[in-house]
Amino acid sequence: MMKASVCLLCTLWIVLSACIDNKPNQNASGQDELRSLELENPIDKSSIAYRDTLYVPIYSDIYVDANNQNSMLAATLSIRNTSYTDSLYVSKIDYFDTNGTLVKSFIENTISLTPMATVNYVIEKENDLGGPGANFIVCLSAKSDQVTPIVQAIMVGENGNKGFSFTASGQSIRNNN
Repeated sequence: MMKASVCLLCTLWIVLSACIDNKPNQNASGQDELRSLELENPIDKSSIAYRDTLYVPIYSDIYVDANNQNSMLAATLSIRNTSYTDSLYVSKIDYFDTNGTLVKSFIENTISLTPMATVNYVIEKENDLGGPGANFIVCLSAKSDQVTPIVQAIMVGENGNKGFSFTASGQSIRNNN
């Protein structure tokens, strides 16, 4: 009887855990990850020495076989401040679909990434608004011209019993140093 009760409790726990609505874009306090980093006061633009605009390709689905079967992908936008000493400011994270139509602006105010900090934002696998040619436009700035941020997209998916993942790096489309 004891084993059956333990087994039932374990099964119930697994089922309930699977029903929890995971929020990949919320921090530990339940706030939107990006909104929690927004600055309350604007940055003094005269103190900015580095500016760049990056195009980051996102593949929300890809074709996986000769029959043109496509597979949906989850995508994570990762913005990494690689500086030991300087903050990185992100003033725009816009998501566009395959046709170049703005799907969503993710921030209203500039966010700040402290030295060596990273922020990630997930486009869930079920979100098909972007299409196979989706992309982000990310605008960055810093007070030092020595910053070298890394901005990437990481896509993961599966097809049958095969899993796959790959990355795409952000490409500078307007460096305004």
